[in-house]
Amino acid sequence: MPKNLWRLVRTGPLSGAMNMALDEALLKAVAAGRSNPVLRLYRWNPPAVSLGYFQRGARVVNLEYCQMAGIDVVRRMTGGRAVLHDCEVTYSIIAGVRGAGFSERVLDNYRRISEALELTLKVIGLDVRMVPGHSNHRAVDTLHSACFTAPSSYELVCRGCKIAGSSQKRQGDFFLQHGSLPVELDPGRLYRALDTVGRLASVDGGRDLARKVGWINRWLDVPVTVEQVESCLMASFAAVFSSEFAEQPPSDAEWREAEDLVRQRYGNPAWNLRGIVSESLVE
Repeated sequence: MPKNLWRLVRTGPLSGAMNMALDEALLKAVAAGRSNPVLRLYRWNPPAVSLGYFQRGARVVNLEYCQMAGIDVVRRMTGGRAVLHDCEVTYSIIAGVRGAGFSERVLDNYRRISEALELTLKVIGLDVRMVPGHSNHRAVDTLHSACFTAPSSYELVCRGCKIAGSSQKRQGDFFLQHGSLPVELDPGRLYRALDTVGRLASVDGGRDLARKVGWINRWLDVPVTVEQVESCLMASFAAVFSSEFAEQPPSDAEWREAEDLVRQRYGNPAWNLRGIVSESLVE
């Protein structure tokens, strides 16, 4: 048996609520010793805005536009800024801090995972670079709440634009990091989804965002598919972490755990949009 055997979980498109609930259910399974370290690859149907755990919905999301456009809104268990998930590859890594090539230092783990993401994008054909650790970057943006407008330490940029965003949650000696690689992106749509005050017309706002955010097919002569990016991502993680993968879908127990979490939190508007509802409704 390989020394560094990871579990590969591919669930296909799910709702925002179920995607976030399943990430948490898998974290619980790994922490309880019921699962090997996990690389999960997933998608979103319908598209969704995910909020950082500490963000407040009314200040971050244009709820009227999202409802009209059929865009879900869900809160993550991780911090960071808001992300619009649509045509992208979303990953989550779930592991212990004392194995599988990780350490007890949060930023060290963030950097190692970014090395795999960087390799993925370089193999695809993009000229990307990693933002140095302890970056003092502070973006002055039309949308300061949008994740992809502000690269942090060890995140990736291409031609001056942030192209990959990630966030992490530590639970004892275990952690979850999830993030996304946009394959296609409509900056105007992103602007409308996250503009709560109407500072600019959507065309101008999208043009403003396009100077700060990137996506894979923006700079490729021959566009790639989500499936191609997923395959490249798996190969890059295997190379960086000297790991092998055994594909194993969520168990019945993990699905039940995720369904419970949808009912308790991720499918509950009072929890997802706290700050615009009575705090007494929030856990």
